[in-house]
Amino acid sequence: MPTYALFLRGINVGGIRIAMKDLAEALTAAGYTRVSTLLASGNVVLDAGTGDAAALKADVEAVLRARFGYEAWVIVVPPERLAAIVDAYPFPAVDDGIQRHDYVVFAAAADAVAHVLGADPVPVDGERFAAGDQVLYWQVPRGSSLDTPLARELGRARHKPVLTTRNLNTLHKVLARAGA
Repeated sequence: MPTYALFLRGINVGGIRIAMKDLAEALTAAGYTRVSTLLASGNVVLDAGTGDAAALKADVEAVLRARFGYEAWVIVVPPERLAAIVDAYPFPAVDDGIQRHDYVVFAAAADAVAHVLGADPVPVDGERFAAGDQVLYWQVPRGSSLDTPLARELGRARHKPVLTTRNLNTLHKVLARAGA
């Protein structure tokens, strides 16, 4: 049975509150096995009866809409692809006195990263970003992840259904749960 990492967009922020226990119960009741959640930000690892990621995405979104009553957006990533994305993170640590967060922005639509970068966000001092395989790699000074030009672009309503951001440390934990 194929294993997948799922990243839910926009839960436990902005009024959409879902306990991870309730999320796991809903997905288990829908027939998924080995359901495991990580942190309260909507990270799930599960086994699915299908090898079709698009079908899994549609089904999980429908389950979440029915169970929790919100417009659910889910990014589905096989562990092998997630490992490749994490391994391709292009920004090494820099010892310049600036503490940074390392993020991966996942895109559900193939052109979403190009749309974000097409807005020509100018990096602030200590910030770097680069396009990857349907992801945007982002390194940003701590305390600035909501107010740089890129952060403001990522926060636009038009991107809400197609983008979700995860810390690189969280992705390592998801991979460990997925056995990858």
